[in-house]
Amino acid sequence: MAKADSSSLTLYDRQGTEIVRYPRCWRRGQTLGAGRFQKELLEHRPAARRSQAQERLLKLLEGVCPPETVEAYLRGLADSDRALLRQLQELLDLFRAYRPQQVAAALQKALAARAFGADYVAHLLHQIESPRPLQPPLQFRDPELNQLTTDPLSLLDYDALILKARKESSDDPARETEPTPPDDHGPKAGDDDEGGSHAKS
Repeated sequence: MAKADSSSLTLYDRQGTEIVRYPRCWRRGQTLGAGRFQKELLEHRPAARRSQAQERLLKLLEGVCPPETVEAYLRGLADSDRALLRQLQELLDLFRAYRPQQVAAALQKALAARAFGADYVAHLLHQIESPRPLQPPLQFRDPELNQLTTDPLSLLDYDALILKARKESSDDPARETEPTPPDDHGPKAGDDDEGGSHAKS
């Protein structure tokens, strides 16, 4: 709730407690209090980014790794002396070269060995599976766009569709039988039916 008089503008919460008070400004286009709120947003931004990265990791491993396993590993990372945000970003980068099932298997092995770190998981992945050819990410002019992580692309659905189309094609009897070309070595006009040539008289 906001209240204004000739000298100030005051914001209140639902209980009527004053949150903040600004001097009244009559000039158009002026923003008051932006510096304070920007500072608070900057203080909370790393925590928000960590939360988003954790949710991203849980979503990518959904269905292939128990959530409690991922959360236990994240707690171990948080308790280590490593920078959590950087470790999360390095874990997310592994999805560019490996499938979620492979990352999940490596994460479970790392948790069992209490090896908390993206480098441990990457080392286990190299031991478990050979990585797919890594394509360099597309670089945008906007630095913020380069920080985005896309979902890994799986071609399994396309492969299944192609195999299904091939199977339907092979099961179609109309496509199995092709017209037989004419036999050039058969009897020609003027030959009799029995001997294939007329006897000379």
